[in-house]
Amino acid sequence: MPDIVLATLNAKFIHSSFGLRYLMANLGELKERACMAEFQINQAPIEILEAVLALEPRVVGFGIYIWNVVETTEVLGMLRRLRPDIRIVLGGPEVSYEVEGQPIVALADHVITGEADLKFAEVCAVLLGDDEQARAALPKVMNAGVPALANVALPYDLYSEADLANRILYVEASRGCPFTCEFCLSSLDIPIRAIALETFLAAMQGLLDRGALTFKFVDRTFNLHLPTSMAILRFFLDRWRDGMFLHFEMVPDRLPDGLRDLIRQFPAGAVQFEVGIQTFDDATSKNISRRQNLVRLEDNLRFLREETGIHVHADLIVGLPGENVESFGRGFDRLVAMRPQEIQVGILKRLRGTPIVRHDTEYQMKYSPVPPYEMLENRDIPFVEMQRMRRFARYWDMVANSGNFTGTLGLLWQQSSSTFIEFLAFADDLYARLRRTHQIALPVLAYALFDFLTQNRGVPADTVAVILNEDWNRVPGRERLHLAGTYASAKEGTLNTAAGRRQARHLAQH
Repeated sequence: MPDIVLATLNAKFIHSSFGLRYLMANLGELKERACMAEFQINQAPIEILEAVLALEPRVVGFGIYIWNVVETTEVLGMLRRLRPDIRIVLGGPEVSYEVEGQPIVALADHVITGEADLKFAEVCAVLLGDDEQARAALPKVMNAGVPALANVALPYDLYSEADLANRILYVEASRGCPFTCEFCLSSLDIPIRAIALETFLAAMQGLLDRGALTFKFVDRTFNLHLPTSMAILRFFLDRWRDGMFLHFEMVPDRLPDGLRDLIRQFPAGAVQFEVGIQTFDDATSKNISRRQNLVRLEDNLRFLREETGIHVHADLIVGLPGENVESFGRGFDRLVAMRPQEIQVGILKRLRGTPIVRHDTEYQMKYSPVPPYEMLENRDIPFVEMQRMRRFARYWDMVANSGNFTGTLGLLWQQSSSTFIEFLAFADDLYARLRRTHQIALPVLAYALFDFLTQNRGVPADTVAVILNEDWNRVPGRERLHLAGTYASAKEGTLNTAAGRRQARHLAQH
């Protein structure tokens, strides 16, 4: 039985814990005395507890994040009652800031704040050692400091064959962020630190040799250091194989010619760029200390859509200090005009440790006290309107981002100058019909779109039926829709195998 159990609750099975693998890789001589135990937040806490106790550990290290802190607190509450002799060590973003008063911190023996790659091994060595005085001297909360990345062992060998076949593989070529956006934990990181390029590429080669196909880079600013980002892109391009998929988080106003030439060469839908825009409002950008060149950003997004097969996932945030629904809508329409395949609308979260709290008084920022700490209302967006925007965000992801209705949605705003206004009206109508935002079957959405377009917007039923059926039949095997009007005789389509399923659904409208 292992002396050390490294555990966390992932949001879904498809996710793999990058943090646990880093800790495991850097345990040194203790590695043989440790194991990893990954769970999901939808598992019963008492069953997670049973699985941990079955391993009979002396030390349990839990990774705590905004998505799992509630469930993990329940697990640890029971663990503490049953086995008070097991030492509980916590780490992760959710317990790295504002630790005072957190219920989960009260249940722990020790909390390591910051990057615990090396510090966790040090703490475990003391907890499992014979020096009682050293154990007693361990503080409850300790800062890990900033490890030199040259001294940190990379974790990629710890991805199992099952991980490679069934899960997203997280990788990183750098840590840190040079920007100071006040809503983001990355703004608290010290400047960029890079892993030696040769070392990183050798690790990627190892994953490729084992059959890995999906790589999600967690670097906050992948294209900040251009020679490195270009070398990594060339590396994958030279080794490209069918079914490969890459995800990068990009600085949106930084795409020089050399980088453009490279990304033109990737297959359509096989590379995704996550582009954090957040707001187009100048005053709001200043309020949150965000710097970006909007003119250059627009040019870059248009280039990506018109000259490449890159799948663009762009982010906007509702609830930032100084922005109301109207100004958000103008920014949303501006982004729609750039034609990213996906627009992720997020509600502002008050993450622990972020300086966004400095606006609480002036802008009357009121957040939920429970994770994920989303905005409830502020001076410019009262609660009722914030709820409308929450539904807008949810429905947009289900209807637009999913790629299931790309043609039909064009009918929704073809006679309007504002995509935002039209989709908000549809979202209001959909909620009035269903009174829920989750557990909505895809056919229900299809019929709701048909009814709204024909009854609320006066689009001829035959026109809607033709286009909606074309959207519907692009995915083989779907049960036929029963729409009023003349049926389209569209044949079933096939998804492009070079792209992910969600990305492939957008390709037909590229």
